[in-house]
Amino acid sequence: MKELNELNLPSSVRYHDDHEWVSVSAPYRLGISDFAQDALGDLTFVEMPEVGTRLTRGEEFGTLESTKSVSPLLSPVNGTVKAVNEELNDNPGLVNSDPYGAGWIIEIEMNPGELDGLMDAAAYKAHLESEGGH
Repeated sequence: MKELNELNLPSSVRYHDDHEWVSVSAPYRLGISDFAQDALGDLTFVEMPEVGTRLTRGEEFGTLESTKSVSPLLSPVNGTVKAVNEELNDNPGLVNSDPYGAGWIIEIEMNPGELDGLMDAAAYKAHLESEGGH
């Protein structure tokens, strides 16, 4: 596993304590953090919701399957799914190799105020440290 100082934690996204992120500007994309993809290991499948699905903060909207486990994806915000990253159907490893770029999972329509309850990169790093992250 990566050490905390090795993690990629861009300031262009906001983080949830369940390790999902949302971009700070439209189009609002959602994915998992570098910490989460590193902890999960090599992803083998990403289950994504249908376009038009309503998301509720804290509720499951899909799953990530890796060589180690199956993990739920929990929505960090309320909104509606506008698009899913079809590339992940053939190449789920994009989430591992580029979690904030090509490895985005869904695009959502939401009120920008939804970002207010999420952490910036410094707060997320402090959260990981308090959890005993590496």
